[in-house]
Amino acid sequence: MVAKDEKREIWLDWLRVTACFLVMATHSCEPFYLGGEGSLILTRTDALWVSVLNVIPRAAIALFIFTSSYLQFPLHYPTGEFFRRRAVRILIPFVFWSIVYALVWGEPVQNFKDLLLNFNYAAGHLWFVYMLIGVYLIMPLLSPWAEKVGKRELQIYLCIWIFTTLIPLIRQWVGGPAPVVYGPSGIPNAAKYPLWGEASWNTYGLFYYLSGFIGYLLLGLYFRKFVGRISWGKTLAIAIPAFLVGFFICSGGFLHHVWLDSKNYFPVEGPVGMAALWEGPWLNDTFGVALMTLGWILVFRKIETGGRFYEKVLLPVSKASYGMYLSHMLLLGIISAWLRSALGIGEAGTLGIWTTPVQILGTALLSFCGVALFCVLVQKIPKVGKWLIG
Repeated sequence: MVAKDEKREIWLDWLRVTACFLVMATHSCEPFYLGGEGSLILTRTDALWVSVLNVIPRAAIALFIFTSSYLQFPLHYPTGEFFRRRAVRILIPFVFWSIVYALVWGEPVQNFKDLLLNFNYAAGHLWFVYMLIGVYLIMPLLSPWAEKVGKRELQIYLCIWIFTTLIPLIRQWVGGPAPVVYGPSGIPNAAKYPLWGEASWNTYGLFYYLSGFIGYLLLGLYFRKFVGRISWGKTLAIAIPAFLVGFFICSGGFLHHVWLDSKNYFPVEGPVGMAALWEGPWLNDTFGVALMTLGWILVFRKIETGGRFYEKVLLPVSKASYGMYLSHMLLLGIISAWLRSALGIGEAGTLGIWTTPVQILGTALLSFCGVALFCVLVQKIPKVGKWLIG
C-alpha cells in the first residue's frame, strides 16, 4: 500500500493537489477584474470578493516550486539523468499542450510565431513552465552546496531572500506608482524604481540572484534537512499569524490600488496596465505571498497517514497534477462563461451579492473535477499517457 511506503511523502501529495486547485481558483477570479478595456471591476462588492478569493490561493505557484525542491533538491542522481527524467515529465507535455493552445485559441499562425520566442500569449498560464525549467537548470549548480550547507548558513540565505520579497513594497514606497511599459505581447510590466546597483543599463542589482523563486527552492531544502516534527500547537501558532499577515498585506494592497483608481465610483475600468498595478501586492516574489506559503506548508506537514481515499483518489490526481495545470484553462474558460450566462453578473445576478463568489468557486470546483478526471484517465493510457500528462 502507498500509505506504508516510507519513501512517499504523503503530505506533499495533498499539498500538490491543493496547489492545483488553488491555481484554478485564481484563474476563476480573473473575469471579475479583467475585462472591458483590459481592467474592469463592476461593483465595490466584486472588488471585495476578488480581494478575498483571489488572495487566499496566491501561494499556489510557490507551493509547486517548494514540492519540487523538497523532492528533487539536492539532486539524487547524475545531472544527465536528472534532465532526461525532467524532459519526459515536464518538457514533452508542455510542447504538446502549447501546440493545442496555439491551434484552438486566437490566430494559429501568429501563435506559432510567438512560440519561437515565448509562450502562447493566449495561454498566459504557461509562463510557469519556462520559470520551472529555469529553476531546474540551476539545481545541478547548487546541489553540491545544498548537500553540505549547515542550518545557520541556510537560515542566513533565507533571511536575505525574505528581505527581497519586501523590495516590491519598497519600490512603491520610494517611487510611487510606476509607469507601465508594454512589450510586443501587449502584456504590461511596471517600470522598476532602481535600487542597490540597478540602473537603466544594469538590471542585475545586489539582490537579483537571491530573489524570486530561488527562495522557494531554498525553503524546500530547509524543511527537508532541518525542520523536524512540530506539535499542532506550535504549528498553528506560527502558521495562522503568518497566513493572516500575508493575506492582509496582499488583500489590503490590492484594495488600496482599486480604491485610488475608482475614486469611490464603480464600475472602475481602464487599460490592462491598471490591473497589472492592482496585482502588484500579490505577485509571487512579494512578502505577503511568502508568508501565506509558509502557513500552507506548516499545516500540510501535519498530514502523516494515507488511507483508501488517498490511494484511490488523491494520489492519482497528484500524479496527474502537472497535466491538469497545463490543460485546465480549456475547460475553465467554458465553465466560467456558462456560469456567468446562467447566473448573471455582479449584484444584479440571480444570487445578488453571492453571485460572484458562487461563480468563482463553482468554476474552480467544476474545472478541477473535470480536468482531474480527464488527466487521470489519459495518464493511464499505455505509452501515451506520460507524454501528454507527465
